Amino acid sequence: MCGIVGFANLKKDISNYRNVLNNMNETLSKRGPDEEGYYISKHVALGHKRLIVIDPEGGKQPMVERFQDSTYIIVYNGQIYNTEEIRKILIDNGFEFNGHSDTEVLLKSYIHFGKDVVNYLNGIFAFAIWNTKTEELFIARDHFGVKPLYYTTRDNTLIFASEIKAIFEYPEIEKIVDKQGIAELLGIGPAHTAGTTVFKDIFELKPAHFATFNKTGLHIEKYWQLKSKEHTDNLEQTCEKVEYLLENAIKRQLVSDVPLCIFLSGGLDSSIIAKYASDYCKEQGLAPLNTFSIDYVDNDKNFVKSDFQPNSDNYYINLMTKNIYCKHKTIVIDTPELADYLEDAMIARDMPGMADIDSSLLLFCKNVKKQATVSLTGECADEIFGGYPWFFREDALKSNTFPWSIAIDERNKLLHPEISSKIDLREYIDFRYKESLSEVEILETDSKETAEKRKISHLTLNWFMQTLLDRSDRTAMYNGFELRVPFCDYRLAEYVWNIPWEMKALNGREKGLLRYIAKKILPEEVAKRKKSPYPKTHNPTYLARVKKILSDIMENKSAPINNILNRKYILEILDTDGKAFTRPWFGQLMTGPQLMAYLCQVNMWLERYQPKVEI
Repeated sequence: MCGIVGFANLKKDISNYRNVLNNMNETLSKRGPDEEGYYISKHVALGHKRLIVIDPEGGKQPMVERFQDSTYIIVYNGQIYNTEEIRKILIDNGFEFNGHSDTEVLLKSYIHFGKDVVNYLNGIFAFAIWNTKTEELFIARDHFGVKPLYYTTRDNTLIFASEIKAIFEYPEIEKIVDKQGIAELLGIGPAHTAGTTVFKDIFELKPAHFATFNKTGLHIEKYWQLKSKEHTDNLEQTCEKVEYLLENAIKRQLVSDVPLCIFLSGGLDSSIIAKYASDYCKEQGLAPLNTFSIDYVDNDKNFVKSDFQPNSDNYYINLMTKNIYCKHKTIVIDTPELADYLEDAMIARDMPGMADIDSSLLLFCKNVKKQATVSLTGECADEIFGGYPWFFREDALKSNTFPWSIAIDERNKLLHPEISSKIDLREYIDFRYKESLSEVEILETDSKETAEKRKISHLTLNWFMQTLLDRSDRTAMYNGFELRVPFCDYRLAEYVWNIPWEMKALNGREKGLLRYIAKKILPEEVAKRKKSPYPKTHNPTYLARVKKILSDIMENKSAPINNILNRKYILEILDTDGKAFTRPWFGQLMTGPQLMAYLCQVNMWLERYQPKVEI
């Protein structure tokens, strides 16, 4: 797991741009604290910051391979989980290996398969490969975009990086936020439309896409998507297939040359992963699996039951740790830290995010990093198997918008009056919503309910899940820490996509099929536990803290937030402890305190990045 940067220009000599490359690479030091490397020639410059996970000596980058009459150079961020299968294919075709790193396998796979290499990969990845003979740069991103990759073009130059902040180190790349950027920030945010960013002319390579940059320009292609087809397996066959794919994905992702652990919340998803992983450790004669959970000072004392958070985690965590082969530790975060790290969380994402939902994960990873470098998490199970309340609630299903972000009127009211007269957030959100739904393939054999749930699943996978994956990568890698997501294995997602809703929601439960499978391996209370989202603080001192920060910001009438947001409405939000914003800002967790924290992040972002606003 690492950070990559680079730029290419086939029409001029850029070999004297070493300082630019250094500056870009240095912004990614947190992603790769262990090593750095550079390659620069007449037409291409590549930089790499490395977090060592596999083969410390044999995985150094940029990696150079000479083959026949050409030379290939790679910079790569990620992990290929089917490395050994691909290595065998390459060995059968005459390739030899110097080490056991997946980087070497990936580079030689590209030499052998060309651009079709992406069709052989199972993993999380963003990489760039330069071919000296053809003078072509190839870049690619994994199926679900677990690993980030951003780019822009300027004066015949392609500039790319793992994070946006690196691109801004390239000369004359401006930080501009236009109408679309404002609509993304305040209409869609903290989600974003695939391929876009809040900054004008700064793009992300979409998930499941690759690009080639050569003398004819930049050419982008999609290499994979979920395809709708009739599901013919019965319940028993379906369970067997899901169980196999899930267990296989988990075992593949346990490979590491550095300490590895599991994030365990006591929920269904993380408990399944912990069970399979701990059994594997025991079977292999390894030390007990290290598991970690997060909690907050006085959280049990202040916990208030709700539809979205029906119970706290501690009871279920204890139940699991007694039933698996593990060594468990709880990381307790104090309220002041959550507020203190809001700015770090924003910097990690290069934009306002999920407020303390981000800063808490950042702090969690920071603490776990002291004992491990890699963790598997239960992220993405709700998106794949249908676990969110909006899969079941009529008001959400009939909202005709993104069901995790239905407070459109309130969002629009937050805009500065002069800006809201020029930007219609509802119109923009509606456009993106309908654009996304138009991509869904409904089968004639789909039941009415399955067809409806295909649509909501598509939206959840391509919007909500992307937001959580962004959060996971950025907050973890800010600490030089790697998160892996077995439920996001594309083979599992392909299969589950076509399971009829009546089977997927077995017994009328969220993730009913997954629960049915899990009851064989988990304590009954855990298998039946109602979904509870990522734990957030319920300590009232957090509300007081973010309210104080936002109040201090609003006391300064020249604060940049006043230039784009409705000052009067923000003061009303403050006066009512967030209740003036009547619905969650985003998802299930971003209510009053999180909304105020988000507004704090907006001002922090405007102050630190100082974008030019063009409306």
